[in-house]
Amino acid sequence: MIDRRTALAGVVGMFGAGLFAPIARAADAAKASRIPVISEGPPSAPVFTPAQRALVSALSERVIPTTDTPGAIAAGVPEFIEKMLADWAVPEERKPILAGLQAVEARSLQDYRVPAAKATPEQQDALLTLAMNGQIPSGAAFFEAFRQLVVTGYYTSEVGITQEREYLPVPGEYNGAFPYSQVNKVYSA
Repeated sequence: MIDRRTALAGVVGMFGAGLFAPIARAADAAKASRIPVISEGPPSAPVFTPAQRALVSALSERVIPTTDTPGAIAAGVPEFIEKMLADWAVPEERKPILAGLQAVEARSLQDYRVPAAKATPEQQDALLTLAMNGQIPSGAAFFEAFRQLVVTGYYTSEVGITQEREYLPVPGEYNGAFPYSQVNKVYSA
C-alpha cells in the first residue's frame, strides 16, 4: 500500500517550479526518508483560530467537494493544511494563507453579511473565484498556495489514493489499444 510519504515525494511533478515552499520542503525530506509520515499526529502548534479553522474546512471542501467520492474534509485536508503550516512553513510562508483567509472573511462580511464559513457553497465559490483572480487583497497568492495545499493533502491521503484513484502496486500488462471508455479511474502507483 502506498503511504503519504511516498505520495508526497511524487507530488512535486504536479506543480513544477511553482511549488509552495512548505510542500517542497516536506517532499524533499520524504524522498530522503528523514521524516515520519506527515499525517501522523497533530500539528506542533496551532496555526488557525477556531473561525479560521472552520473557514479552511469550508473552502477546502469547495476546492475538492464530496461527489461520488469523499471530499477534502473526509480526506482530512484541513488538518493536513494546519500541520503543513505549523511544522513545515516558516512564519513568512504562513502570511499568504493567513492574509488570504482574512481577506476572504472580510469580503464575505461585506458582500453577504455572514462569516465566510457560514456562506452558501455558491457564495464560497464566488469568494474563491475573487481570490483566484486577484480581486481581493492577497487573493492570488493565497489561492495558489491554498489550492496546492488542498490538492496535495487530498491526493496524498488514503481517501485520495484509494477511493479517488485506483491504486495498483504492480500494474497489469501493457495494452496500447485499451479502450479509453473502459477507464474508470486514474491510476496511481
